[in-house]
This record gives sequence, C-alpha cells and structure tokens, in this order.
Amino acid sequence: MTEILSTTYNKKSRRTNAQIEQLDQQILDVLRADHPQSVRHVFYRMTDPRLPEPVEKSDRGYRHVQHRITQMRRQGRLPYGWITDATRRGYFTATFRSSADFLRSHIGYYRADLWRSARVLVEVWAESRSIAGVIEDDCEELAVSLYPAGGFSSITFTYDAAGNINQETQNGQIPAHVIYIGDFDPAGVLIDQALERELREHLHPDVSLTFERMAITENQIVALDLPSKPRKATDKRALHVKETVEAEAMPAGILRQMLRRRIESFLPQGALDVARVAEEDERRALNVWAHLMDRYDPKEVAEFIGDAP
Repeated sequence: MTEILSTTYNKKSRRTNAQIEQLDQQILDVLRADHPQSVRHVFYRMTDPRLPEPVEKSDRGYRHVQHRITQMRRQGRLPYGWITDATRRGYFTATFRSSADFLRSHIGYYRADLWRSARVLVEVWAESRSIAGVIEDDCEELAVSLYPAGGFSSITFTYDAAGNINQETQNGQIPAHVIYIGDFDPAGVLIDQALERELREHLHPDVSLTFERMAITENQIVALDLPSKPRKATDKRALHVKETVEAEAMPAGILRQMLRRRIESFLPQGALDVARVAEEDERRALNVWAHLMDRYDPKEVAEFIGDAP
C-alpha cells in the first residue's frame, strides 16, 4: 500500500499563504461535490499524494485540516451544514402553542411503512458516531434503524438492541439482517465479532440473524486504494491484519452509495416511490385537520365528538 505522505511538505515548515489557499480550495471542492462529511472523511481525502497540496497522514495533518475547516466556516466560505458531527448533540424539550401547532409540527415526521411487504428487518450498525453522522440521512430516508456502537459496545446497549430485534421480528416471524461498517484494524475486526456474539446471546431462539460487514474489507482497501498505515507492532490482536484502515478513509459518497444499494436490495422494486406518494396523501389530510383545529375552539370540537366533560 502506498505510504500517504506529502513529498513536498516538510513537517517542520509552515505552509505559505498560497499553499493554504490551495488546501482550502481542495477542501471546498471535496465538500461541494459531496456533503455532508465528517472532518475525518475530509482529512483522508486530503492525504491523497496526487493532490497539489496534500497533508501528512498524522495527527498533525488532521489538526491542520480541522483548523482550516473551522476557519472557513467562521469566515462564511464553507457552509456549516456541509460538516457533520454526530458525537455531540443537545437535548431539548419541545413545547407547542396549541394542539393544531403540535399536529402541524409533526406532519413532516409521518412516514408510510416502507418495509411493510419486505418481510425482513434491516438494521445498520457503525463502529463510530463519525460514520453514523455521514449515513444518518440515508438510513432515515430508507427507514432503517442506525446504531452507532462507539467501539466495543456496552452490554446494556446490545441487550436493548436485541430486544428491539425480537420485537420487530415478532420473535422470529421474519429474518433480521445487520449491516455493519467499521475500521479494518486489530481492534476493528474484533468489534463486529463481539457485537454479533452479544446480540445472538439475547435474541429469541427462533430469530434468524445475518450479520454482514459491508465495510471496511480487504478487497475494498485494494480496489479503492484506501489510505492505510502499518499496524502497531505491540498489538498482538488479529495478527492477519497487516495494514490498518479507518472506515472514514472510504470517501463518504462511495460509502453512502454502497449502503443505499445494499439496503434497497431488500426492498420490493419501487417501494420507496410508492411510500412517498402515500406519505404526501396522508400529510395533506393531516394539514386539513390542523387547519380545522385552528378555526374551531377545542371545546367545541370535543362537544361535537361527544367527548366533553
């Protein structure tokens, strides 16, 4: 595997203004073509030695890319929404002016049952929250559950997830299929094995589970020429892993396309289009109800339906 280091950048030197502008342009080009992406995804794209201004594949190189992204966002050159960060989120309590306001606020959340005739439960698991942030919109659109494991997952987390599989499959009335995305390194190739083992321990005996590592695989590393680095000599786990590759090394666009194709392979042809038409019809009906609730006093409506105290 090609060593991903800049041949023109001395670690002890500082980039000139022209070099910084070139790096900024490379970052903008990558994100303009495909967004949102995590900072780590962009960093790996910037380690490509074929770029006019590559960065070194190191913590220092990562910090430089992170700094340039921060600066461009603050300067208004880079839209904030082009970078995703699923590792930090706030917690909110929603309030509403009226029942009509509540209904109208939630109309957009209405989803038709896309998987009604699929007869399979599909879930996506990601080793990191960084990866989860990149694929979250696709999982939401295709109505599949997304679990960011955060490395070796907790017993409670997998126990609850197995309980959800039991419930959604009606204790094995339909099969379950887990699609996994994680690093290819001595720890990463063991995480999904531990996760699968822990899930199976808590599944109903009749549940048929297929656990698939979609990425990163050895074939993908070669086919996509993903940037890698040698394994740590002191790490004695999974000795068959010679070169390590983080999941974020795969370009975000390729990862999303691959995931969408895999998920859609479980759906009946045209299922997404049919669901979208159904959703639009139901949302229009809900909008009518919200309009009526705005026009009439809630007490009058309650009296009309015979529900007044």
